[in-house]
Amino acid sequence: MSLQTAEQFEENEQYTQAFEEYKRLYEKNPKDLSILERLGHLSILLENKEEAAFYYSKILESDMTNTLAYEQLMDIYAETDRYKYYVCRGNLHSVEHKLEHAINDYKKAVTAAENDDDMIKARFVLGTLYEQTNNNLKAIDEYLKILDYEGAFEEVYIRLANLYQKEGASGSAVEVLERALKSGFNTSNINELLSDMYIKSGNAEKALESTKDELTKVRCLLDMDKKDEAFEKLQNMKSQYEHIGEYHSLMAQYYYMTGEYDKSLEEVEEFNKIEANSPLTYQMKALIYEERNDDYNAHLNWGRYNLLRGEKDIAINEFLNAYREKDDDINMLSTLATLLEDNGDKNHAMEIYEKISKLDENDSKALEKLADFRESIGDYPTQADYLLKLYKLDKRNSSVVKKLGEAYEKSHNKPAALECYEKYLEIGKGNPDYAKIQQKVEKLSNSAVNEEEGLLDKIIGWFSKK
Repeated sequence: MSLQTAEQFEENEQYTQAFEEYKRLYEKNPKDLSILERLGHLSILLENKEEAAFYYSKILESDMTNTLAYEQLMDIYAETDRYKYYVCRGNLHSVEHKLEHAINDYKKAVTAAENDDDMIKARFVLGTLYEQTNNNLKAIDEYLKILDYEGAFEEVYIRLANLYQKEGASGSAVEVLERALKSGFNTSNINELLSDMYIKSGNAEKALESTKDELTKVRCLLDMDKKDEAFEKLQNMKSQYEHIGEYHSLMAQYYYMTGEYDKSLEEVEEFNKIEANSPLTYQMKALIYEERNDDYNAHLNWGRYNLLRGEKDIAINEFLNAYREKDDDINMLSTLATLLEDNGDKNHAMEIYEKISKLDENDSKALEKLADFRESIGDYPTQADYLLKLYKLDKRNSSVVKKLGEAYEKSHNKPAALECYEKYLEIGKGNPDYAKIQQKVEKLSNSAVNEEEGLLDKIIGWFSKK
């Protein structure tokens, strides 16, 4: 028994012997996709489509993206089982990211289904495809149709509840989960999701009845303004739950409700250690600073919160409000400038970068941005001013020296450009454009007026006197 023997039989067109040899190899290694593929192919050659379907289906159990297996199964089922044919074609289109085609295939699979079980499976996949294409209402319709059958399963109720919540129909989300309980799905997943839905709809009492999760119980007690009872539970569960971020967020909420804002901030920091950079961190901080009438930090944290949630326009507005309260926080200013630039407001961004460069003369990013901007609008003398500051920070930066030379050349200051290019030749050996700069030096040397003291030496002298 060997692979070589099986391949030799196949090459000699001894397909029955090759099939038996591959089958023995399959029994030893049932996960080998190449063997499964040969068995499927030989089954077709031997006109045994049922076995071929078995082997190609086995391939898909290990590799759901195997297009060859789908194509072969479609050929097998085309004349014998239209339901399976449409399912395979729908799955192939999904793998190929042709979701609209996959939706049409599964609609046909629903029609072709001959029993409730197949129909439910097809509708569930169809609902999933609608979700993937953001057709939430159509997805809801498919899932609701499944609930009319005895074969409905727990995930259908969960999908429906989440979709209703997305569509702003909290009441419908609660109703479908309550229906799940009545249908016998009294599971932890259903109860906890229902509890969460009750909380979101403002019904903490019902949420408390539904949940078995201790942290959710505390959350319900706090929402019911039973602070003392909630705090007692939090104290009792500290050793068991203090490694969980939600525990510290609830502690922060308790201290916030009791007006102990310093302690609340301490708990927020503990939460952030466990769930770093969560939007909730900045939301909690913003609320605390609002209560403390600290407008700057409130706006700053609302900005960070909205930035993490992808709400860039709102974030920019919050950072601008923070800037009006306090204009010397370089980290915030840098974030604001980047956001403004990304948002297409380049002029406003440059105002912020200019502010940064005045606060910190060594901020190379701000200087680079300002130099590039001045170049883009053709203000080469001012570009040179910023590049000189960059040169002071790093006198071995050949890129800065070259750009400085180009800025002076565009400003028709040939002697200054020549000095920069000569400096570049000293420090830029090995760079791709070294030869090009050599040519510039030769050209400028023949036309520029020699100065008694090189420009860069002058600048260095000025800086050393300060």
